[in-house]
Amino acid sequence: MAARNVARKVVVDTEQRTHLEALAASRTLPHAVVTRARIILMAAEGVQNITIAEAVGLTRLSVSKWRSRFVEHGMQGLHDELRPGRPRSIDDERIAELLNKTLKQRPENATHWSTRLIADESGISKSTVQRVWNTFGLQPHRHHSFKLSTDPFFIEKLRDIVGLYLNPPENAVVLCVDEKSQCQALERTQPVLPMGLGYVEGVTHDYIRHGTTTLFAALDIANGNVISRCQHRHRHQEFLRFLKHIDSNVPAALDLHLVLDNYASHKHPKVRAWLAQRPRYHVHFTPTYSSWLNQVERWFALITQRAIRRGSFRSTKQLVSRIDQFVQNYNKHSQPFLWTATADSILAKLERLCKVISGTQD
Repeated sequence: MAARNVARKVVVDTEQRTHLEALAASRTLPHAVVTRARIILMAAEGVQNITIAEAVGLTRLSVSKWRSRFVEHGMQGLHDELRPGRPRSIDDERIAELLNKTLKQRPENATHWSTRLIADESGISKSTVQRVWNTFGLQPHRHHSFKLSTDPFFIEKLRDIVGLYLNPPENAVVLCVDEKSQCQALERTQPVLPMGLGYVEGVTHDYIRHGTTTLFAALDIANGNVISRCQHRHRHQEFLRFLKHIDSNVPAALDLHLVLDNYASHKHPKVRAWLAQRPRYHVHFTPTYSSWLNQVERWFALITQRAIRRGSFRSTKQLVSRIDQFVQNYNKHSQPFLWTATADSILAKLERLCKVISGTQD
């Protein structure tokens, strides 16, 4: 007797995987489409329906339905079936022409398409263009910046640092170290308009500058605690003082692995000499243009959002006091950032990106 309730095998090619990952990561597409893309990605990895259902918050039957729809209809199967109603006024060929124009052409006198520009060009109404773009996840008005590393030892450095994150050495502390320079003490020229029902907080666009400070920080990847210190400048002298500050705050019995970027002060001869005299220090430099590998950058984003950007400070002393207060409170409830990416998964993603850039994607 044939087996019953056997999940259909899902196989995705490179182009489909790239599209599915973009859908799954989207914050603007309908939640249903994002969920279906996550279902197919997990199904392609061999995850069982019941496990997928628990992960996405659907029933096992719903997961089985979208798995089958993808097997039978491909990417088109992820979208809802047509329901009875008024016949479509735009046929598939015109939709395909609109998508092709959006993806492969640019307007003559602009850098990107708007709904009005492409509506005038194609003869399709502006509202219909917007609906089609929303359905297929197209956002010509937005872009993401990126920078590929040119470091000849990128792979070696990547594997070294990711290895530290996923398998930290015993009897050692791994610290992600960097400085956030030019933290400005800005004082708004008028009081803040508080948030109310129906409107957001308001701040004046102009301000008075009261100087800057540099925030040095070292993030412990094991527990999320941060060692910090504010200084007036960010030369090698200040970096050395911060290293001594770290040295006095970490037990002498533990080795120290420092993840650093390639800023000149980090490689100054006096810094190298200081580190060479202390065998417990091990330095790991991130590849060129790869600051995203340093976890302290994520913490810098947090303190900027929560304590600096929307503040109003009458002096650098007040700004430094606010930073110190934030760090103290943060360390009371700190948690490590969850790093799950392996070196192989990062390299695979970069390979797909390079294929898209070069136009050799299968």
